[in-house]
Amino acid sequence: MEKEIHEYGLDLHGSMLLAEYREKYPVYCRLKEVVLELLTNCMQQGRLIVSGLEARVKQEASLAGKLELKGQKYKQLSDVTDLVGARIITFYSDEVDKISAWVDSLFEVDWDRSVDKRKLLGKDTFGYLSLHYICRIPESLYRDEQYPEINRIWFEVQMRTALQHVWASMNHDTGYKSGFEVPPEYIRSLSRLAGLLELADEEFSRIRKELTGYRRKVEVLVKDGSFDEVSLNADTFRRYMSLDPFASLNAKIASINQAEVQQLNGMPYLEPMKRLGLKTLGDVEAMRKKYSGKAFQLALHQISGTDLDIIASTLGLQNVCLVYAAELGGQKGIEQFLECLNGPSKYNAESAGRIYDTLLKVHDM
Repeated sequence: MEKEIHEYGLDLHGSMLLAEYREKYPVYCRLKEVVLELLTNCMQQGRLIVSGLEARVKQEASLAGKLELKGQKYKQLSDVTDLVGARIITFYSDEVDKISAWVDSLFEVDWDRSVDKRKLLGKDTFGYLSLHYICRIPESLYRDEQYPEINRIWFEVQMRTALQHVWASMNHDTGYKSGFEVPPEYIRSLSRLAGLLELADEEFSRIRKELTGYRRKVEVLVKDGSFDEVSLNADTFRRYMSLDPFASLNAKIASINQAEVQQLNGMPYLEPMKRLGLKTLGDVEAMRKKYSGKAFQLALHQISGTDLDIIASTLGLQNVCLVYAAELGGQKGIEQFLECLNGPSKYNAESAGRIYDTLLKVHDM
């Protein structure tokens, strides 16, 4: 049950503001829902992925505590700008500014009362980092005939990273809400922790930026055919396969039976190729060029005399790998390749034997 207003121990001014808050509470609840809906739609339209998005109406007890401490600061209830608050939590620190630009384009922002906490700390101090915008919904964006005052109420939007959110939550619980002054040694420990979290935020952003640069560099190298400079991994192999390097070999194999080529994902061949000792896309490309002829001859013996009218787009890649595996390790090498590709099976040895015998007939291995 709600307390009687006089039970909070507020002066007359604070009690009147709290009474007004109770009267307008349904409006604040509706505003919260609208703000959350508008922000959610904005994130979706902008394809912005965030760690968290939430909104709340300030609890009565929390407002009463604020009025008890700072009641004279607020001449009217509208001066309390966080009665409705939204919070957007990003993964990376550089995303905070991107999100803030979207919020600025969405709402009317009171720049005089908005605060960038990141700029308030000194160069040699650590602590609460967050961006707070005081906003209002313009009528051009949303109107509610049932609650026309919604467009006149200011609310707060906080933007910070997940690690900044961790810090804020811990500092709030251990300091602000504790009810007593925190001893200096604990403040120092909290400051050290804030420094660690800030450093982690910066490192995550730096690593992501460098990885983005690396991926762009890889795209250029692969597009230009500079395969020797590109390590073989899931990202680079996917880009290599997007060039369809085995298209010519597959078309030649398909012509044996006038078959159709069905597109399949070549990614399952990545790990088996690594097991064969391939380290760069240059190694893959060299293998393709060197063994495509033998791979076609192997397919010729596999398909000729059958009524197969559909082949997989991975057949060319598979046969090139089989020829290479046979050259490296004979029948056992083929069996190990099949084990890595298909998983353990009693049929792998049998299949390896047939493939190896075929290769012996085609070429002197």
